Amino acid sequence: MTRPIRLRRLAQSEYDEAVDWYETRLLGLGRRFVAALSAVLAEITRRPDRYPEVWPGVHEAPVTGWPYCVYYQVHSDHVMIIAVFHTSRDPSVWQSRA
Repeated sequence: MTRPIRLRRLAQSEYDEAVDWYETRLLGLGRRFVAALSAVLAEITRRPDRYPEVWPGVHEAPVTGWPYCVYYQVHSDHVMIIAVFHTSRDPSVWQSRA
């Protein structure tokens, strides 16, 4: 059973800011980031338990080729993305959302 993805408001902001940041650095780079992130989200939808649980109830999915991870919680009817997080940031930021 696939579960729909929902993004918390802060996760959506992180996503949007990352896309904008990459796109301002090089035309098309933001689109490449979106493609990589979309692939991870599709895999999470198909197999939410594929990625390890790194905090109680929170899984971590790396975005291949980018210094980002997606942190999410699996619910019975959906997957909640709690962070689209640059790996150099303090993890206590996303942990406080769990």
